[in-house]
Amino acid sequence: MEELKKSLKMPLFGNTFSPKKTPPRKSASLSSLHTLDRSTREIELGLEYGPPMMNIGGQSWKFDDGQWITESGGNASGRELQRLKKRNVQLEEENNLLKLKIELLLDMLTETTVEYHLMEKEVEDIKTQHRRKK
Repeated sequence: MEELKKSLKMPLFGNTFSPKKTPPRKSASLSSLHTLDRSTREIELGLEYGPPMMNIGGQSWKFDDGQWITESGGNASGRELQRLKKRNVQLEEENNLLKLKIELLLDMLTETTVEYHLMEKEVEDIKTQHRRKK
């Protein structure tokens, strides 16, 4: 068995494996923009960077308010989305108005009920006074 081990030894690699050390990396960024002063960077990149945009499958997408929205010009689905958003706002306003009207009607009903009970109590009081006089 030992003879087999000796015959299988590879003299090229030696007994232990020790890889060469890798050379240190160069600068992480090859861009020279980090060396420019602020005013030069603003000229190069512009003052307004704008929201991130991308083009996938012929449709333009823009990241706005935490969501990706389509910006395809002339796209019916984009116009339909705008119409639906406008309709949603209208319905929310109408819903708020109806809630206010319901609250007002409930207040009026409560007031009328209280007045009715007061009048009913007055009538009962008058009846009891009338009975005592007899």
